[in-house]
Amino acid sequence: MRLLKCDGDGEVSLTNHPANNVPSYAILSHRWGEDSEEVTFGDINDRTSKSKAGYHKIRFCAQQAACDNLPYFWVDTCCIDKTSSSELQEAINSMFSWYRKADKCYVYLRDVPPAGERYENHWEHYFRRSEWFKRGWTLQELLAPDPESLEFFSRDGERLGNKRELEQQIHDITGIPLTALRGTPLSQFNVEQRFSWAKSRRTTRGEDKAYSLFGIFDVLIPLLPCEGEEKALKRLKKEVDKPLKKARQYQKRVMNWLSNTPYETHHRYNSKNRSQGSGEWLLQTTEFKDWKTCPRSNILWLRGSRMSSLELFPFSYLSFS
Repeated sequence: MRLLKCDGDGEVSLTNHPANNVPSYAILSHRWGEDSEEVTFGDINDRTSKSKAGYHKIRFCAQQAACDNLPYFWVDTCCIDKTSSSELQEAINSMFSWYRKADKCYVYLRDVPPAGERYENHWEHYFRRSEWFKRGWTLQELLAPDPESLEFFSRDGERLGNKRELEQQIHDITGIPLTALRGTPLSQFNVEQRFSWAKSRRTTRGEDKAYSLFGIFDVLIPLLPCEGEEKALKRLKKEVDKPLKKARQYQKRVMNWLSNTPYETHHRYNSKNRSQGSGEWLLQTTEFKDWKTCPRSNILWLRGSRMSSLELFPFSYLSFS
């Protein structure tokens, strides 16, 4: 992983770190300007970055990281060599993880003006209307970091609050549940709900609408430049649906087996509600109904009386404990 670091003279340079030995670092979340404005990987190596308009974001990130005692920081515009397709693929696949593992994530809101330029200092008015909340890539940058580690800043570097402190405003703006903002695993939210969080967000390139959701669904698919939004989303949805499709197949086979197999063939079960001669009793359990409605695993865990003779169960879809 490449990280930026300031030397004694204030010059910014790139450093390389193996995946198993990455130091503590800060990471920047921001809206891109025009390509000609942003500092690139080549600009850092050529030491021409200060001539770009986007350098002020790098300077802000460096200064804020230093305040948090973090000598290393990461900025997407210049820490990735985008001329290498293999490196770009790896970076996009790793992006969610990089934001999650950062000690600090600074959200730089260029459209929230300094206090002196705001009407009666109402920063929240500008915050709620920031374009940052409308971009595709910033969804994972919002959800990946811990609530306390993600902090919002105005254009002049004024701290507005962290994700925990501003969770109600963020919920109102995005519609994302408070539980998701507080760090509940995203796998606990169904596919349709997670897709809805990105529905109104925009990306410069159509295919990025899908690529920016890799971390939200914990999937990886190859990048196909210029494939467009429709094809990229179709490939993403197919990958996302794989475990659900498999789980539904398991459910169907399990239900068929339970409905057509004598109860006594499998185990003894002392229950007043026991249905003699079938497995109907299991179909009525809360655990099975929940699993049938929203499967998150190929395995259904049941806790209850001792259940033996599992070797007689033709599928490894139910685990009894």
